[in-house]
Amino acid sequence: MSSVLITGAAGFIGSHLARALLARGERVVGVDNLNRFYDPRLKEKRLAWITEPGKGSFDFHRLELTDAEALARLVETGEVDRVVHLGAQAGVRWSLEAPFVYTESNVTGHLSLLEAARRARGRIRHVVYASSSSVYGSRSNGPFRETDRVDQPTSLYAATKIADELMSGLYSRLFDLPVTGLRLFSVYGPWGRPDMAYWLFTKAIVERRPIELFNEGRMERDFTYIDDIVAGITAVLDMPAAAGEHRLYNLGNSRPEPLMKMVTTLERLLDTEAIKVMKPMQSVDVPSTYADISAMQRDFNWAPATDLETGLARFVEWWHDYARVSDA
Repeated sequence: MSSVLITGAAGFIGSHLARALLARGERVVGVDNLNRFYDPRLKEKRLAWITEPGKGSFDFHRLELTDAEALARLVETGEVDRVVHLGAQAGVRWSLEAPFVYTESNVTGHLSLLEAARRARGRIRHVVYASSSSVYGSRSNGPFRETDRVDQPTSLYAATKIADELMSGLYSRLFDLPVTGLRLFSVYGPWGRPDMAYWLFTKAIVERRPIELFNEGRMERDFTYIDDIVAGITAVLDMPAAAGEHRLYNLGNSRPEPLMKMVTTLERLLDTEAIKVMKPMQSVDVPSTYADISAMQRDFNWAPATDLETGLARFVEWWHDYARVSDA
């Protein structure tokens, strides 16, 4: 029986995707290095959560994506025929402080994955990988379309994702690989990353600590709930690109929301007013993100189904449970 390889399987999106694929009876091979960018205990708890329903088959391997030989062997021995590459060093702001971590994980690691797929290209039916809305750079007009120029990144993180897209297109053409890249927009929800704004704000509000609002809060994000992202990834995975074709799609909510709406929604859900500290714009930030999802709607009949208030309510409910257990 064939398997789906998920890199970054202990991460936010990877764990949700693995659980969804297992629920429909798939065999999943998971890869993650469980690094310390944030608390590895959260990643370990995600791994336990993945297999809770007891369906499908999950085989986890702790390894570095930069270990090209180990990754290639895993693709071969795991009978992998589809790949979802989500493993990467996340965080736009930290890329200024640790640039070589980003090039190693996001560029060399991505190349290792492409090489593994090339070596097994007779078996690989589809490679799906996560790009980012950050490739669009700093723009004041929207929506962002897949045909827009992406040659003016505002962060090293964004530059690594542009490099991933270029390498993916090259490998697809040279080696007849069916490859699809997904530009993800501001994903949020339960089991998320503790460095993301919605998690930081929730924790700070509950603990009566200040929250920092960059650009004095005048920011807009196309917040996209995790279940909608997983539905989009699985829809794409199940309809492979043609051999030698490299496709790119936006996955976003297609409705940019003011950052202050997130804050006021969290205040209402937590029944506590936030202590707000206004900060200037940071050089790596962008004022607004806005996804045009017409291509996803046309090709996969996909559309997001979760509004910001509903998604945040689900996150806050989960966060209270997680914080209670973690603090016990």
